[in-house]
Amino acid sequence: MTDYKYNEGNLLKEITAYIDATYGQHYSQNKYQATEFIIDSGHGTGFCIGNVLKYAQRYGRKGTPKDWRSDLLKVIHYAIIQLHVHDQENT
Repeated sequence: MTDYKYNEGNLLKEITAYIDATYGQHYSQNKYQATEFIIDSGHGTGFCIGNVLKYAQRYGRKGTPKDWRSDLLKVIHYAIIQLHVHDQENT
């Protein structure tokens, strides 16, 4: 097992739990998430990178430190979705 210096193992578990929870939120009450339609219509990169920038820029400026942490989780989630879009478009 890797001896992480920055708590990466636990943070990756938290990120996975956060992403799992988004599938049960209002974003996915129907069979498909809006993000799927955006990606399928060819606008995935702009959408994902736009959200990464939005939440990164908002970090520390809106709400409480708990909200700021949530913004970082959103940055990571949209970056992961963009990795998927990138791989789909470049494979």
